[in-house]
Amino acid sequence: MKHNMLETYAKAQVPRYTSYPTAAQFGPSVDADLVSRWASELADDATLSLYLHVPFCRSMCWYCGCHTKATRKDAPLVSYARSLEREVATAGLAFANGPAGPREVVSIHWGGGTPSLLPRESFHDVVESIRSNFAIAENAEHAMELDPRLIDQPLVDKIAYAGINRVSLGVQDFTPRVQSAIGRVQPFERVAGAVNVLKASGLKAMNFDLIYGLPLQTKADLIRTIDLSDSLAPGRIALFGYAHVPWFKSHQRMIDDTMLPDALERLDMAEAAAERLAVLGYVRIGIDHFAREDDPLARAAINGTLRRNFQGYTTDPADAVIGLGASSISSFPQGFAQNDPATAQWAKRVDAGRFATVRGIATTAEDRFRASLIEQLMCALTVDVGAVARANKMCTAWLGDWRNRIDALAADGLAERRGDVVTVREDARAFARVVAAVFDAHLKPARGRHSVAV
Repeated sequence: MKHNMLETYAKAQVPRYTSYPTAAQFGPSVDADLVSRWASELADDATLSLYLHVPFCRSMCWYCGCHTKATRKDAPLVSYARSLEREVATAGLAFANGPAGPREVVSIHWGGGTPSLLPRESFHDVVESIRSNFAIAENAEHAMELDPRLIDQPLVDKIAYAGINRVSLGVQDFTPRVQSAIGRVQPFERVAGAVNVLKASGLKAMNFDLIYGLPLQTKADLIRTIDLSDSLAPGRIALFGYAHVPWFKSHQRMIDDTMLPDALERLDMAEAAAERLAVLGYVRIGIDHFAREDDPLARAAINGTLRRNFQGYTTDPADAVIGLGASSISSFPQGFAQNDPATAQWAKRVDAGRFATVRGIATTAEDRFRASLIEQLMCALTVDVGAVARANKMCTAWLGDWRNRIDALAADGLAERRGDVVTVREDARAFARVVAAVFDAHLKPARGRHSVAV
């Protein structure tokens, strides 16, 4: 890649493409009634994935970009769980497969926030509601995001009862000064202790989330964090670039902009980390995930079944993702729907026995065509545009001057094009989102709207 273009592309603001169209295009035209109709239109053999969002933490980490709030009390959690239990029941009824009964669920994911904060009885009530209203597949993945600082034996016992069989730990960085700069102090020894408790209880399918581009963080800090993480043997590591958006997440104002690495430093950190992970035996998945060769995610990347959704790269085979909880997003063959992000308003809608949908987008045939192109590029780093067009009964002419735009990126060293086959160069993998953006008909670059490319 041309060195003089590195900084330009590293600073480019492009979506993460965990969906297409992206959430920036959502609007009020999608409501609860439309979601009910979409539910009724699912094929008889369609399977579901459930995503449950719990927007509470004990304290706010300054780097966080999630929809969450801090609470030291359990009362809001108990109240939230009651509404979540009702929402599960409403969804179960709406998505039931007629006389065939409850719809099959092949994947469940708890995110937040810190979903494990739900008190034991409240959490178990929600789990029982899931079991009562859906048919959980025998081999379903049931995952939960955990804060390592809060993991102890009672918590592990609580989630084991629910059938949790994969956990994701928010590690971020093991460097003390970096942890202090982001408001999340968790020494390596504490994380190691949490991992030992999980493994001793049989929870061995484990992901670590790491972040580069944090305040005061150096490349050496990141490599040390990777080596320490590897010593705990997670099957997967997700390496995300810190998105500094203080105009959107006000608590990020606690982070001094001057302590952040610049675009070229971020790129150097990301590439050095990828090289180190490869040496340690991790397979690079897409743009920001790494997995052991025997991990299902690595196998999916090799055999072409890797997918991308709001949880990132996944092996989830579901036909629709049902978002439960405030701000959750559902994905259907017909489009996307998002719940009310305001917890009180979400609960009010749910307690009235309705879906809490307030925005979304109904996708067109062209949207779905473009989504296939973008997902294949993000997952496999290559796409045969002509083949995808034929599969979707579309015409490549609908994509406008895409060939010229890809050729311009090729001239700068980001991509290659042979006929209708587009490939992201291996040494430009970090810029896959820039290449994918060529097929985004909705993208109108605006400062602060999206995170930087690297």
